[in-house]
Amino acid sequence: MMLFSGSSSKSPWPSTILLFLFILNIALVSSTKTTSSTSKIGQGYSLISIEEAPNGGLIGHLHLNKKTNIYGPDIPHLQLFVKHETEDRLRVHITDAEKQRWEVPYDLLPREKPPKSALHKSVAGKTGEIPFSTTSDQKSLNGGSGELVFSYVSNPFSFKVKRKSNGETLFDSSSENSDPFSNLVFKDQYIEISTKLPKDASLYGLGENTQPHGIKLHPNDPYTIYTADQSAINLNMDLYGSHPVYMDLRNVGGQVTSHGVLLLNSNGMDVIYRGNSLTYKIIGGVLDFYFFAGGASPLSVVDQYTQLVGRPAPMPYWALGFHQCRWGYKNVSVTEAVVENYRKAKIPLDVIWNDDDHMDAAKDFTLDPINFPRPKLLSFLEKVHSRGMKYIVLTDPGIGVNESYGVFKRAMEDDVFIKYEGEPFLAQVWPGPVYFPDFLNPKTVSWWTDEIRRFRELVPIDGLWIDMNEPSNFCSGKCKIVKNRPCPGDPGWECCLDCTNITTTRWDDPPYKINVSGVHAALGFKTIATSATHYNGVLEYDAHSLYGFSHTIATHKAFMALEEKRPFILTRSTFVGSGHYAAHWTGDNKGTWENLKYSISTMLNFGIFGVPMVGSDICGFYPAPTEELCNRWIELGAFYPFSRDHANFYSPSQELYVWDSVAKSARNALGMRYKLLPYLYTLNYEAHISGAPIARPVFFTFPNFTESYGLSTQFLLGSSVMVSPVLRKKATKVKALFPPGTWYNLFDMTQTVIGRGQYATLDAPLHVINVHVYQNTILPMQQGGLTSKEARRTPFSLVVTFPSGASKGDAKGKLYLDDDELPEMKLGNGYSTYIDFYATVYEKTVKVWSDVQEGKYALQKGWTIEKVTVLGLDGIGESLAVDIDGMPVSDMSSAEFSASDLYHLEKLEGDTKKKGMMVEVKGLELPLGKKFSMSWKMGI
Repeated sequence: MMLFSGSSSKSPWPSTILLFLFILNIALVSSTKTTSSTSKIGQGYSLISIEEAPNGGLIGHLHLNKKTNIYGPDIPHLQLFVKHETEDRLRVHITDAEKQRWEVPYDLLPREKPPKSALHKSVAGKTGEIPFSTTSDQKSLNGGSGELVFSYVSNPFSFKVKRKSNGETLFDSSSENSDPFSNLVFKDQYIEISTKLPKDASLYGLGENTQPHGIKLHPNDPYTIYTADQSAINLNMDLYGSHPVYMDLRNVGGQVTSHGVLLLNSNGMDVIYRGNSLTYKIIGGVLDFYFFAGGASPLSVVDQYTQLVGRPAPMPYWALGFHQCRWGYKNVSVTEAVVENYRKAKIPLDVIWNDDDHMDAAKDFTLDPINFPRPKLLSFLEKVHSRGMKYIVLTDPGIGVNESYGVFKRAMEDDVFIKYEGEPFLAQVWPGPVYFPDFLNPKTVSWWTDEIRRFRELVPIDGLWIDMNEPSNFCSGKCKIVKNRPCPGDPGWECCLDCTNITTTRWDDPPYKINVSGVHAALGFKTIATSATHYNGVLEYDAHSLYGFSHTIATHKAFMALEEKRPFILTRSTFVGSGHYAAHWTGDNKGTWENLKYSISTMLNFGIFGVPMVGSDICGFYPAPTEELCNRWIELGAFYPFSRDHANFYSPSQELYVWDSVAKSARNALGMRYKLLPYLYTLNYEAHISGAPIARPVFFTFPNFTESYGLSTQFLLGSSVMVSPVLRKKATKVKALFPPGTWYNLFDMTQTVIGRGQYATLDAPLHVINVHVYQNTILPMQQGGLTSKEARRTPFSLVVTFPSGASKGDAKGKLYLDDDELPEMKLGNGYSTYIDFYATVYEKTVKVWSDVQEGKYALQKGWTIEKVTVLGLDGIGESLAVDIDGMPVSDMSSAEFSASDLYHLEKLEGDTKKKGMMVEVKGLELPLGKKFSMSWKMGI
């Protein structure tokens, strides 16, 4: 078992760095022992005054009770700012009262700035409670109906956040003598605060990491938050993204509540979750807590969270198709052959990608003149685009140090690089020696926009893949180029610069060592030195985990400035709010059954983080997957929101057509995905307007179903489509947990499961994945195709699900369609249509109807509904009546009924029993853009 996996996203993770880290860990162990001890640090602070703030909140001042020297001197005076920003969101902000401290820049993540107030000396009472509904200005803001109540104890200072409706405590920072954590500690490079938790609370979030125990946070697992180029194969380790947010789900006596807690801080931190408490240990910045009241549905937490950090970016329709990539498509002909082989195998494909193979010596925004000559590439892309397909390439942030390289020369002229001791910080990535652009500098954004413009004039790319932006560095410390030494060398990920460690500053060697890379590695190990500086003197120490976020924002700004078209950006490193600009893939994974399983939890976590467009490398990035594993992975990966096959240079080909058996599984699973594209695109719209994840845990729809709280082997697409993949080698059956109700198999709708809150054993031969739709649903579908463009041209169908054998019931669904090239995804622009679908069965009458908003766009496209399938009825149909826009349709001679019996899985061992019917009405021509109503009587 490897202690540490190397930092190159494309290396086979050499073990030579293990010795270095082992020695480093020994050197650090003496200074990190206190992190695991139960000794407390200091005696906290006293609240000495509190008053109303000019912007409607409250400002208090805290005074240190007793000095300590552990992890450096304390900050003696703190300012507390509390404000109920909305009815459902409470902010608690604590910082130095006398000196400005680093915070996440307000231009990167827009929000209200806390006011500053003069330090008061008067003493407040010992306790107090602030419900935010007592003052007139708060009443006008919240109508006196805010759900969160802030209360405090003055000495030692602590605070609670409670739910007004039931008095439930959501956060409690007090420390008793028996607690294994301190009262508030606030030093320049060490901040500690804790909260007590009920033992039965279920927590989710705190990433990015690969969680072997599943989506639910596991007591005593390490949760370190600091962006690092660590591959997804590493368990319980800080990976590519920084998301210091968690959701807390509670069920007390059948009453379900959920809430969220965000600590908006970009500095590195350890979060210690003990089951009954949670402690933050942060190495800088401020305490900037946001509490989200949530409610009975976990969706409300994500809604409130993304209202603050930014709604997820709208995705173009084609982005929901299938993507194929590989590091190693060495020339245009090889890339073109991949596209043609997909077509020959009749496997859907929307987007073909190139890793850095297209570049000239791995330099951004260049073409290899030998292997990717521009005329040949343009000819290939003309064919790709004529089919409605798209092309995306990779860039890394490191810019090759090369005086003959135009991108580098223009960057030097504009002075856009991160500095160390006044000079650009020298690092190494794939081109060899590189400098890193400083995306906190406005000039850098302009320069980056211009470089993207220049490259798009060279090559008509349809999106951009930004990789290695944690940022990754193949070297550590202060480096210089060695004359007459080839760089990059062989292999390209080994450091070929002359480097010395930087340990002379408190930024490179802070007093408290967070658990970087699971081994307390130095903060600057294989990245930018943390004493390097950004624009306006900002330290890398503070801004490190924002690098990928600022890179993403700059890339998004560039695309929006260059073309009035909806951008597609894929980023590896993420931060709070990244989903507002980009999609994410989970990085370098391994072609193993374990990694197949882990991909579900990571995907679901990113939905909670507000990054719904997410997926893992299908079949694994490295090494070679087995044929059976690749079968099962495409069956699962076909239902990732972002569905892409990607592999390492050193792995053999694993495109879906390589094995006949995998091709068959791909046609089956991706065939269903392409039929579901209207549903997935509607989920994309819902994500954009409310933050709702596309892929979500089962408990999001069934919050009272406690058995699903830790379920990490199944998931929902939207509210009602459940995916139950095979995750074990040689398995031909799968045990799936079904919440109460009727579930219909989407591949064979006559096969149903009556969920009773227990596991059922389902058949799952090699080419089969179980996908079920829940009762009371109306699912819009099309007929599929080899591209999303093809699929969009086909007629629609509706699948209506009632409880099995229902004589009475209702169902509903929705559909959003638009011109997906428009930058914004919204109604009211003349290029979009939104439809609500409804259905009822009552007194032997079935009725299905629609309510259309802005039907013009759908009418222009000529979309029609040709079939309606109704599941769960207890009789067939007759006497069809149809209205369109309130006018009866007299001639329905082309419509015809058909019916099939439903078969129910009644027992775990697989006995079947008929109950209910599937009724289909075919031959319809209902204009999608007009309101319709259809009804019929059920016969015997």
